Amino acid sequence: MFSCRAVGSVLDLTIRLLGLAPLALLLCTSCRTTTALVPVIPAPAESRALDGSFTVTAKTVISVPSNAKVEWTARYFADLLARTRGLSLPVVRTPSARQAGSISFGLDAGGRVSSDEGYELRVSPAGIAVSARDPRGLFYGAVTLWQLLTADASRSGAIRLTAMQIRDAPRFAWRGLMLDSARHFQSPEFIERFIDTMALHKLNTLQWHLTDDQAWRLEIRKYPKLSEIGGWRVPAGAAARSNIDPHTGKPHMIGGIYTQETVRHLVAYAAERGITIVPEIEMPGHASAAIVAYPQLASTEEPPRAIPSDWGVYRNLYNVEESTFAFLEDVLDEVIALFPSRYIHIGGDEAVKDQWRSSPRIQARMRELGVEDETKLQSYFVQRIEAFLSSRGRRLVGWDEILEGGIAPNATVTSWRGVAGAVTAARAGHDSVLSPDPTLYLDHRQSLNQHYPPGRGSVVSIEQMYAFDPFRPDLTSDENTHILGLQADIWTEHFRTEDRVEHMVSPRGAAVAEIGWSSKRRDWRGFLARLVPQFRRYRALGVRNADTLFRVNIDGVLDDPNARASVTLSNDAGLGEIHYTTNGSDPTAASPRYTAPLNLPLSTRIAAAAFQEGQPLADTQRRVLDASFFQRRTSHQLKLCSERLVLSLEDDAPVDGDRAVFLIDIMNPCWIYPAVDLSHGATLTAAVGQLPFNFQIGDDVKKIELRAPATPDGELEVFAGGCEGQRIASLPLAPATAQQAVTVLPAIELAPRAGAPQDVCFRFTQREVDPMWALYSVEIRR
Repeated sequence: MFSCRAVGSVLDLTIRLLGLAPLALLLCTSCRTTTALVPVIPAPAESRALDGSFTVTAKTVISVPSNAKVEWTARYFADLLARTRGLSLPVVRTPSARQAGSISFGLDAGGRVSSDEGYELRVSPAGIAVSARDPRGLFYGAVTLWQLLTADASRSGAIRLTAMQIRDAPRFAWRGLMLDSARHFQSPEFIERFIDTMALHKLNTLQWHLTDDQAWRLEIRKYPKLSEIGGWRVPAGAAARSNIDPHTGKPHMIGGIYTQETVRHLVAYAAERGITIVPEIEMPGHASAAIVAYPQLASTEEPPRAIPSDWGVYRNLYNVEESTFAFLEDVLDEVIALFPSRYIHIGGDEAVKDQWRSSPRIQARMRELGVEDETKLQSYFVQRIEAFLSSRGRRLVGWDEILEGGIAPNATVTSWRGVAGAVTAARAGHDSVLSPDPTLYLDHRQSLNQHYPPGRGSVVSIEQMYAFDPFRPDLTSDENTHILGLQADIWTEHFRTEDRVEHMVSPRGAAVAEIGWSSKRRDWRGFLARLVPQFRRYRALGVRNADTLFRVNIDGVLDDPNARASVTLSNDAGLGEIHYTTNGSDPTAASPRYTAPLNLPLSTRIAAAAFQEGQPLADTQRRVLDASFFQRRTSHQLKLCSERLVLSLEDDAPVDGDRAVFLIDIMNPCWIYPAVDLSHGATLTAAVGQLPFNFQIGDDVKKIELRAPATPDGELEVFAGGCEGQRIASLPLAPATAQQAVTVLPAIELAPRAGAPQDVCFRFTQREVDPMWALYSVEIRR
């Protein structure tokens, strides 16, 4: 029987993080289900406080029955605890898994949790017991217990857990991430770590994007050229093309392939951790790499001859000959043999049909098939593949374009163009997974204060993501049963390194996990509090997560150009106490606490960090308060003139070493420095760079306005009073044209202008879109 009582360390921790009084804890645990008090992500469905506590020490044993799967889970748990808490607990087999004074794991087919992914966890003075009806649920119970035992900041010593009972099961069946390994290759070792991090969030589906225009990563033994040719390409940009391999005399190639042996290992590795890998083999579009390898698959008489490097949407589609369907069925037979997943993803998105329209052979084939237009031809294509997969006992899943022209009978839809595709599919009786752009697209920046790594320029914060709910109020309860769950997608056009992928996924992946697992009644502040120990777990496990939520933002206003400045400190989460120093030393919890704007002299070296429970929440941030700090703006700090296609783009040079990142609307490269006081004149210094225009945007490229240059190399033009105001300066770009990286143009003097502060606009002149000029930073020193 559950009773009310005072509680111990783990629940106390979360209460302190949330800022609740002890009385609130007594009220919250008053004989009813709670979730906010348990420092676990995702929050469990049901938790109750019991009497007493149990202390885990170095002498505590983990007891298991004679069952290989149970023992594997117990050893996985023990390894996690040793790596993150320094407690090495032995795993012992016992006749009865529930040995007094131990941590016991066991399967119980007759337990109270009916879901295969559900579990029950009970902490009592007699020990800790984790049970489930299925190994997947037992694994998730082990993850929850690990989080409970690593909730405080200590890395060693005994751990006292308050007695409690947790009964838990997921809200949605599909809780996933999509990893794009086509645009940039990730090593098998990284994918193992990626799977491990997913498993620790109770995510259960990894959609693996293996083919696209820019690569074919999967070994297909019947068609070896797919990976031999399709697995490698030259990076985009002039710098990459000029980076010649001395052994071949050709530009260096990037890429990699996954052998079938590697794939089998990763599939098994994921399955042990409760994760199903769903392979994605793109068709009929995003097929350039396959067509380069086997030109007979093309819909045009002039197929591409090299693996493309540009991003965007290519027009290359498979043709609809019987030989091409035979090829695709052969490929899918090998895919099916490698991936036991119930679902096979065939893409189906962004199939630009220009080649089908212009091909006499495709048009003749349409007449043979009795297909009236190209949209219905894609539907025919998808239905052919769906029938084949059904004959092999698998289900087709595709992006929401597969709805167009008529959906295949047993197809499942991944809704990415908002949620409309999911609603349409559900109303038609088809299952759907919600993966809307931009809300669940992880290549968007996480914060306005994130300047690195590159990616899409608009912001999708973790708070925005956390607010998303897959449940559709515009569907009936029966129709909502077709919503399988959700998936966040990490497209990797802009992430050429593995650490960038990890950075963009964590901690937003934790929000996805909680949306998919926990009750729809979510608590953002409570989630933030539970992220604090989760960040410590990330650090202990070497997970490279973004700390922009808790990182201190140092901002200010120059009160007197020669004397002092007003400085403000904050973080995006509004969590923790900010402490700072003014001599450049590392702040501690004992350093001065920030409570109001600081009035500091120029040249001060300020360092600041947010703290909770005496521990830093993120890395220390440092600034030197000189005139440049207050008067210089990077492209990420300037205002864009428009937001038509905004990207946070990395320079293509240098080939080795750090590269600049520019915030730019590639459809209208134009920036505004707001409210500049030019009454006494100013000195303007601008830093610029050239970027390859490696974007397949179709006819939209014609919409980019090119301003005629006055000199052969073009200029950076400066306007006062906004972009339609008076041109007050023109900086020749000649000094930058021969440079591959960022160039600081010679400074110029701006004449005094009477009146109120004015917006200053920056635009380039140039004759062609490639290369594309970009503004890196501007300093207007007054």
